[in-house]
Amino acid sequence: MDTMSRRRFIGAASAAVAFPTIVSSRVRGEDAPSNKITVGFIGTGSHGTDRNLVHYLRQPDARVLVVCDVDSNRMKNAKAMVDQKYGSKDCAMTGDFREVLARKDIDAVMISTPDHWHTLISVMAVRAGKDVQCEKPTLTIDEGKILVDVVRKNRKVFQTSTEDRSLGVYRRMVELVRNGRIGKVQKVEVVLPRQPTSPGDPTPQPVPPELDYDMWLGPAPQAPYNKDRVHFNFRWIQDYSGGIICDWGTHLFDTAQYALDVERSGPVEIEGKGTYWEGGLYDTVKEYDVTYRYAGGVVMTCKPGNPSIRFIGTDGWVGNTGWDAPLEASSAEIARAKIGPEEFRVTANPAGEHRDFLDCVKSRKDPYFPVDIGHRVSSVCHLANIAIKLGRKLKWDPKAERFADDDQANAMCKVRPMRKPWSLT
Repeated sequence: MDTMSRRRFIGAASAAVAFPTIVSSRVRGEDAPSNKITVGFIGTGSHGTDRNLVHYLRQPDARVLVVCDVDSNRMKNAKAMVDQKYGSKDCAMTGDFREVLARKDIDAVMISTPDHWHTLISVMAVRAGKDVQCEKPTLTIDEGKILVDVVRKNRKVFQTSTEDRSLGVYRRMVELVRNGRIGKVQKVEVVLPRQPTSPGDPTPQPVPPELDYDMWLGPAPQAPYNKDRVHFNFRWIQDYSGGIICDWGTHLFDTAQYALDVERSGPVEIEGKGTYWEGGLYDTVKEYDVTYRYAGGVVMTCKPGNPSIRFIGTDGWVGNTGWDAPLEASSAEIARAKIGPEEFRVTANPAGEHRDFLDCVKSRKDPYFPVDIGHRVSSVCHLANIAIKLGRKLKWDPKAERFADDDQANAMCKVRPMRKPWSLT
C-alpha cells in the first residue's frame, strides 16, 4: 500500500493529464504503437482475463501495456496472455494499481476488481486523467453519485462494463417495447439466479504467498483471510458486494429500465422480503421477492430462478427464459414485427462494450452504458437490498435520489467508512 508516496502519485498523475499518448495515424501509420490507445488492466481474475482481456487483445487500435493484480499468479497469467499476443515480453506487472494510474503513457484503464474497489479506483483513475471502463456495480448509492460527479466534472469517458446492450435478444426486446408492439406496458418480471449454493466456510486460514491480502481488502474492514472470502466469492459478503441482486440485477434491470425509458431515473416505490445466508461466512440475501413501482404505473418484480425477463403489456408480452436465450413473445406477429426507419432503435454497439469504449475514447462521446445509467441501475439493486433489510414499503424520489422522510433508509445509501489510507475525497 505504501510502495508509492502520495506526492509522487499526484505529480505523475498530473503529468498524465497534460500529455495524451494518442497520435494521428497520418504521423506514423495506422498500426504504429504511438497511434494505439494504451490500456492498463487492474484486476486479472477469471472475468478480467477470460472476457475483458481477451476482447481487448482482439482490438487492433488498443495496446495493453501493464497488468495489475494483488494475486501474483493471476497477474503472471495475464502478462503471459498479453506477451503471447504481441510476441514480446514487454507487458509490465504491478501489484499496486496506483503505479498504473501514475504512468503517463496509459490512456485508459480496464477495472475488473471486486465491487468494493470499483468506485474508489475509478475515481482515482479519472482524477489521474484516465478514461475508464469498469465492471459493475457500485457498493452504495451515494458512492455512485460521487462517481458520476467526478466523471462529468473531469470530462472523461466512462463505460459501465456489461455486454447486455450489445446482445441481440435484449436489444430486440427494448425496441419492441419502446415502439409499442406489446401495447402499454403493465408489468416487468425479472428473474435472477439462486447463488451461492452454500453458506461458505468462515474458518480463518493462512494467507497464500501469492496474495497481497491487505491490498485485496483495501478500503473494506479488516477480516481474517479465508479462501471463501476472496476472488469470485466476494459477491456473497456485504462488506464487498450486494449479493446476487447486485451481481445479476445490473444486467436485467438495465434491460428493463432501458425498455421503459427510465434508465436515467428509477422507481418511486419499493417493497421486498427475503432471507439471508446464515451459519457460515456469507451474509447477503439468499431468497428474495421484490416489487418496484414506477411513476407511470408499471410494476416490476424480482424473484429467484432461471435468469429471465418478460415485459407484459395490454396487447401481449415479450421476453426470454434463460440468460441470453432466444426471444419469446405472445404471438408470432409481435416476435416478427419490423421496426420502421422513423421508430426508436437501440444505438448500442453490437461489437460489444470494449469496442464501444475504444470508439468513444477517440470521439469523446458517451459510451452506450455511460456512468449515469450505470449508477442508476446499480441504485435499483441497492434499493432492493435496503427494502429487504428494512422489511417495509419504501418511497423513493428518483430525482433527489433520496427516500421520503426515512432517515434509516437514507443512512443505508451513504458511502461506507474506509480503512486508511483509502478515501474518495
